Amino acid sequence: MSKKIVILNGSPRKTGNTSALVSAFAEGARSAGHEVVIFPVGSMNIHGCKGCFGGHSARPCPCVQKDDMAQIYPAVREANVVVFASPLYYWNLSGQLRTATDRLFALEEGDGNLLRGHDRASALLMAAEGHGFDDAVLYYDHLLEHLRWKNLGHVLAGGNMSVGDISGKPELEEARQLGASL
Repeated sequence: MSKKIVILNGSPRKTGNTSALVSAFAEGARSAGHEVVIFPVGSMNIHGCKGCFGGHSARPCPCVQKDDMAQIYPAVREANVVVFASPLYYWNLSGQLRTATDRLFALEEGDGNLLRGHDRASALLMAAEGHGFDDAVLYYDHLLEHLRWKNLGHVLAGGNMSVGDISGKPELEEARQLGASL
């Protein structure tokens, strides 16, 4: 059965190592007949959550703020799988991805929780210079526990200092296989 997959790419580099993981995952998922939409949140106009509790999940744009999240909300609402992709910044996800993730909270407010549960699943794709992914994975695991989403796994690619360093590494094939396995 074909799935709707949303990838939130938190890398500010359009052709960086994280983006290579995203491309490989998307290629694998599309080869298996799934629909994939990639949002380059690292280059989108997304403001931080105001913590206003003014969101209403039933609205087309559930958040009171009007920015590029308006493109993401409908896709996430319909998604079976949401993939979080990020470079490792100070032992965590990029600020760009964390900002978009925080703003998804509007789908939990007001008229019914349209984010938590709903038979969704998720995967985590990360690239980094080093290998200290533990804190980022812990955050991701806690997030999925809160959302009640199935964890499809992680592809964590360390040892990638410069753009293109990931080329030819096994993590690209792991990402491709993860996408194809859905």
